[in-house]
Amino acid sequence: MQFYLNGFRGGNPDIQNAAPKQRDRSAFAPLPDKVDVLIAGCGPAGLCLAAQLAAFPEINTMIVERKPGPLEKGQADGVNTRTMEMFQAFGFGETVKRESYWVNQTTFWTPDPENPAQIRRVGRVQDVPDDSSEMPHTLINQARIHELFLEVMRNAPTRLEPDYGWQVQNVVVDADATEYPVTVTLENTGVNAGDTRTVRANYVVGCDGARSRVRQAIGGTLHGDAAHQAWGVMDILANTDFPDVRQKCLIASATEGNILILPREGGYLFRMYVELDKLNPDERVSSRKFTSADMIAAANRIMHPYTIDVKQIAWWSIYEIGHRLTDRFDDVPQGSDQLPRVFTAGDACHTHSPKAGQGMNVSMQDTFNLGWKLVHVLQGRAAPDLLRSYSAERWVEAKRLIDTDHQWARIMSAPPGQSELDGAGMPRFQKQFIENLEFTGGLAVQYDQSALIAAPDYQHLAKGLPVGRRFHSAPVVRVADAMQMQLGHIAQADTRWRLYAFGANDGGQTLFDLAKWLETDPASPILRHTRASEDADSIIDLRAILPQTFDAIAIEDLPPLLRPQKGRFGLQDYEKVFCLDHKGQGNIYEMRGIDMDQGCMVIVRPDQYVAHILPLSATDALAAFFEGVLLPA
Repeated sequence: MQFYLNGFRGGNPDIQNAAPKQRDRSAFAPLPDKVDVLIAGCGPAGLCLAAQLAAFPEINTMIVERKPGPLEKGQADGVNTRTMEMFQAFGFGETVKRESYWVNQTTFWTPDPENPAQIRRVGRVQDVPDDSSEMPHTLINQARIHELFLEVMRNAPTRLEPDYGWQVQNVVVDADATEYPVTVTLENTGVNAGDTRTVRANYVVGCDGARSRVRQAIGGTLHGDAAHQAWGVMDILANTDFPDVRQKCLIASATEGNILILPREGGYLFRMYVELDKLNPDERVSSRKFTSADMIAAANRIMHPYTIDVKQIAWWSIYEIGHRLTDRFDDVPQGSDQLPRVFTAGDACHTHSPKAGQGMNVSMQDTFNLGWKLVHVLQGRAAPDLLRSYSAERWVEAKRLIDTDHQWARIMSAPPGQSELDGAGMPRFQKQFIENLEFTGGLAVQYDQSALIAAPDYQHLAKGLPVGRRFHSAPVVRVADAMQMQLGHIAQADTRWRLYAFGANDGGQTLFDLAKWLETDPASPILRHTRASEDADSIIDLRAILPQTFDAIAIEDLPPLLRPQKGRFGLQDYEKVFCLDHKGQGNIYEMRGIDMDQGCMVIVRPDQYVAHILPLSATDALAAFFEGVLLPA
């Protein structure tokens, strides 16, 4: 973490200087008449987007929530490894690691063949495969994640806070207007319930759940089916003789249904997903009037011969599995050439079962994809048609999620002997769990070729960093201070592009020639797309990795662009150059299949996905890629 760039300031470095002329947020201040972005819903998707936008005082952001205050408990709790990588970029990954439960092993239990009325352990699986990510799979209260995003917002220059007690009533888009074309009618849900206010916006993002009013206003419909299976979920403090209660467990009984156990943070709390009864095709789960007592009784039947003695229920809910997806994630009709103004994210455009642990994770990845694109457009760095890519990219991934989760939910609910994966050897759900590990880790996302994702013509130069997939971090050492670290952890959620230049075995000459070209040639994307008043790394952040150890590199010989002078005082940045780890943590070139004889450039998008791989000498192709995305400064 770097600070003091523009002068020394005591106190918490996470709290940035407040920007002037921000909105009055005192108790009785009126709502604004106009905003750049209005976000509906303070769930994970909405808060992830708001946390990104809060860093930009020139972008007027408003986030509304129908509830009277922040979430306190319950709902989702699983944070996959890809989301943990994203949390690192927001600055609170280490906090979540410290406070959460780490899922290290998953155990599997099935009926005992000699006594089918009882269950027995049949297998264990390492939950996060080696070198799939440097981050763990964690479990933590969703409300705590909300709080961490809210803290990022409060500490940002805009001091952004939600407007609680307001929900979207209607959204109308004026296709002929060029400024603030979206009119949003907000309805008060608090002490002045029913009162309405009108706010005009340039863009609206509906993160307001499965019953999204934003989605309904733009004609979106959730299509899909239900499994007609009732499940219960409860966070409990309990005593039990079940031996694996502090490990993630998948339990299948012979006749009583299935259970998923998820230990929670703090050492005592754990969550149980408990299968209840099948529902008739025309029956809703609410009509059955299940209670927490029904869940506890079912859990004791499924876990026989083990028992569970519940001391306290912190939160519980009954739900029915549904798999539904909208046909688009924005307000652009099929086949239209209009530009999007209204977007949906999270449960507003896709719903599925919670047992694969993807709901909260995929919702945040939706808005992590959208946030930097909105900033680029609102700052005038990219043309508005960049925003078309949000629906195009995220719909494909949501469809993959729905299809995979649909299969997983069927397998989890099928009695032993009635699943397509049943057979000799490993139980069906253990087999499917292992096959899905990359997917459940959030690591299977691969965006298709587009203006933002180039063809993999030079994939052989970095075989372990597939184009279209997230940038897979690896250990390096920072040259200036011999600091061991993960290379991917330099990327913050600040909407900047990263250009990683991996040097060849030529003493750094090809890499240094690239740095000189980037600094001086008029065709350089850094010169072409960075404004005169901005630091050299304001939009494209160049980082160099050299195939030597730190003691073989002379900082004074590095090109100026790799030790740039920045900020109001022109202070030199010493954190641009990295090298091989010298203490056995791993060789990044070998781990990520980087050709050490040729080196390469790896272009990484602001949402951490690999956009292009090029030879170090391919300056024309580098310039052409950025010209296809960014406008000239």
